[in-house]
Amino acid sequence: MASKHNILPQNLQNWKKTFLANAEIAMEPSKAVKEYKEELVKSQKQNERLTALVDKVVVEKEWLAKKAKKLGLI
Repeated sequence: MASKHNILPQNLQNWKKTFLANAEIAMEPSKAVKEYKEELVKSQKQNERLTALVDKVVVEKEWLAKKAKKLGLI
């Protein structure tokens, strides 16, 4: 088949291997979509937690800078 279509046999083997590893996605797209959505929700929650943490650290830094300035440390 590879020689008929002027394709390297290794490329054909790689494509077949990739397809077989991901064939479930082609046959059951709803499952893949569900897993993707779950991963997306997980990432969004992590992003919200990290954003809240960054906001807290920024507020603390600004408060400390203000106190240090009042005390003449900077």
